Amino acid sequence: MFHKEGHNIIAVSFITIAIINLISRNFIENSTLNYFIGIITIIIFVLILQFFRNPKRIVKINDNLIISPVDGKVVAIEKVYEKEYFKDERIQISIFMSPLNVHVTRYATGGKIKFSKYHPGKYLVAWHPKSSEKNERTTVVVENNVFGEILYRQIAGAIARRIVNYAKVGDEVIQGTDAGFIKFGSRVDLFLPLDSKIKVELDQIVNGAEDIIAEK
Repeated sequence: MFHKEGHNIIAVSFITIAIINLISRNFIENSTLNYFIGIITIIIFVLILQFFRNPKRIVKINDNLIISPVDGKVVAIEKVYEKEYFKDERIQISIFMSPLNVHVTRYATGGKIKFSKYHPGKYLVAWHPKSSEKNERTTVVVENNVFGEILYRQIAGAIARRIVNYAKVGDEVIQGTDAGFIKFGSRVDLFLPLDSKIKVELDQIVNGAEDIIAEK
């Protein structure tokens, strides 16, 4: 199953690769070169398919839990001052996604969208400390019955050049459903209340909509 954000890219890539191989076989007489072109283009197409895969995840909805919004590696767990929306201290959990990870963003909790804003910016590597403030990003706040307001931030990386965000202010969203997509390498930051019980550790690999980030 592939994410809808990849349908056009997959179709265009398939047609382009088919044309390249057709031209190669008709105009290049070197069979070794034709074979090499065929292998390379197939590998590229498989990587594109892998990037846009959207595995089905079964979510047991629970307002007492914050689930991972993405697949990736936990690269930061720290108390920080969140200055865009809360303007107070929060626990920041950062999850880095390599190009090989599933890049679907899912709602870490259900509730009402209170804030949703896009910020243009730079394309520093996603693990850079300043990427959360300097890179292209979106900021979304979901109000949950147990945790209160939870903020998550989609952050573009050095390769990512397009962030898709489905959150609209006033929408009621369901935990674990699609919240957006980040194309080609990125990071997601979660900002949680200080009394949240964190259930992950640094360098832990997490799966979106499956692993628990925090609980009350």
